[in-house]
Amino acid sequence: QVQLVESGGGLVQPGGSLRLSCAASGSIFSIHTMGWYRQVPGKQRELVAIITSGGSTNYADSVKGRFTISRDNAKNTVYLQMKSLKPEDTAVYYCNALISGTATRVVRDYWGQGNQVTVSS
Repeated sequence: QVQLVESGGGLVQPGGSLRLSCAASGSIFSIHTMGWYRQVPGKQRELVAIITSGGSTNYADSVKGRFTISRDNAKNTVYLQMKSLKPEDTAVYYCNALISGTATRVVRDYWGQGNQVTVSS
């Protein structure tokens, strides 16, 4: 069994910073692409940033230059450093990972539990 556990959300003022973390645990053989998505009520979940196992990254245009995704492969953890936060960044943030389990080596899609980020004065 594999699970992703997120931490680090909360309330921050506009212009502030937050760092989200997401740790994968369980019967993991290898972790491929990891990423962060966000969703606001009434809208579809959207991609924020992804990072491959080799460290290549891709960002949504709305967060380029403000957010940084990184990963620690030794800890099976992905991070999202968010700076210069805006009210429109308010959403529930979900981490995502493509993981091969030790039993079958089949690549499956896993999601974290979601973490509220609220940007407000």
